[in-house]
Amino acid sequence: MELLLTFGKLGCITFGGGYAMIPVIERELIQKKGWTTMEEVMDYYTIAQVTPGIIAVNTSTFIGFKRKGLLGGILTTLGFVFPGVVFITVIALCLQNFAEYPLVQHAFTGIRVAVGALILDTVLKLLKGVFKDGKAIVIFILGFALSAVFNTNPVLLVIAAGVAGFFLYRPKKEGLSSQGGSP
Repeated sequence: MELLLTFGKLGCITFGGGYAMIPVIERELIQKKGWTTMEEVMDYYTIAQVTPGIIAVNTSTFIGFKRKGLLGGILTTLGFVFPGVVFITVIALCLQNFAEYPLVQHAFTGIRVAVGALILDTVLKLLKGVFKDGKAIVIFILGFALSAVFNTNPVLLVIAAGVAGFFLYRPKKEGLSSQGGSP
């Protein structure tokens, strides 16, 4: 029940998509509850980006599954999704009547700016955790250039980065020469 209520709360207070959710996850699930770590959350986000579905929902499911197995995954998913469904339904019913009002348009402009700030905060936190060494910086620069300049498919970028990470970060086997023998 605690999973359902906690993720229901996250579903109510998380605006702006999956990346805007990271500061909320950090505060609620890492600092307050100790249910996960930032490294695990980044792993969940990585997996969520290459699997079908919404990043925030997938991440919620992964955290719930880690805590309480299949039932935990189901409860966290329902808890996270339900408030959004209710909000979207209410907004859809009301927005048609109010969308043209300047007050509503200005409020949405302010909300977009706040969501942009949350996403920037998340990007900065991600960058701190990603740049562990020169290899990571090279992968980042190449990935960014391929994405921004050449508009490369994100799936291909993730796969290429995974392959690069596998080869660059795998443990090196000790050769026979290090044991005094000949290769």
